[in-house]
Amino acid sequence: MSYSWIGPPTPFNGTNDYLGGDSNTENLNQWFQSGDQAYIIIASAMVLIMVPGLGFLYSGLARRKSALSMVWACMASCSIITFQWYFWGYSLAFSQYATNGFIGDLNKFGLMKTLGAPSPGSPLIPDLLYAFYQLQFCAVTGAIVVGAVAERGRLIPSMVFIFCWATLVYCPIACWAWNTNGWFYKWGGLDYAGGGPVEIGSGMSALAYSWILGRRQEKMMLNFRPHNVSLITLGTILLWFGWLGFNGGSAFGANLRAVMACWNSNLTAMFAAITWVLLDWRLARKWSMVGWCSGTISGLVAATPASGFITPWASVILGIVTGLICNFSTK
Repeated sequence: MSYSWIGPPTPFNGTNDYLGGDSNTENLNQWFQSGDQAYIIIASAMVLIMVPGLGFLYSGLARRKSALSMVWACMASCSIITFQWYFWGYSLAFSQYATNGFIGDLNKFGLMKTLGAPSPGSPLIPDLLYAFYQLQFCAVTGAIVVGAVAERGRLIPSMVFIFCWATLVYCPIACWAWNTNGWFYKWGGLDYAGGGPVEIGSGMSALAYSWILGRRQEKMMLNFRPHNVSLITLGTILLWFGWLGFNGGSAFGANLRAVMACWNSNLTAMFAAITWVLLDWRLARKWSMVGWCSGTISGLVAATPASGFITPWASVILGIVTGLICNFSTK
């Protein structure tokens, strides 16, 4: 992990590490660089923008009569996830006091003992800020999953499902990959920004959820096409913007790794987008904005677990291969 340009923070020797420090008796900010904290706060806000971005994307892809319900589902799921994460989600995923390797405990129930101690993810930022940043990851993942409800299920039961899903699926997977006591983490697994908990977890969950809900009615599938390409484009741009906070912020500091992650994310996304568009043009002899959006998102997804580890030239190859595979998989 690279430190910020102004050097490493003062080694933490707070008087009450177990309780997260006491802001009434000591200056908890002295252990961290303010620039790193400011960067992660901004990155958290950028990731949060991905939730309405997903709502607009789903809205544009759905039929006109279902458009508003998809935006509502994404935003409502964010509310449910926020409550779940505060209530016990963060503790189940990132409590460093549990050592079973599969799921945390309730030592940090309701954000107890979560304040100014170094976070379990990085010593560069305090525990409370890390909890806020990881909340946005869970919220985005939940918004991806509720896309499976489109014209298949009811909205209120889906909100109950998303609370249970975050507790039983997301929190354990996040614990495996990112908790220092997680089994995948201990085995040396590398997942920079969420290839497992976010991409694979949400994809397989959405597949299972939509399979249980069943197919859309046949009359709904006649002439099914996106009703608003402008909404799809807007959603993609918001996702792209937020993804820079998603991947860049996973360096947990304003440092070169964050810059490299942003570079790699952009390169992978743009090469995947142009590859997808060229393949569509080869078949249809016209340029597709939906194709560009699909390629961009597929590239961003591919960059997520690797963007902090690979070089720019590898990102170019990753983007081209991703565009090829994802495009042909939709034919």
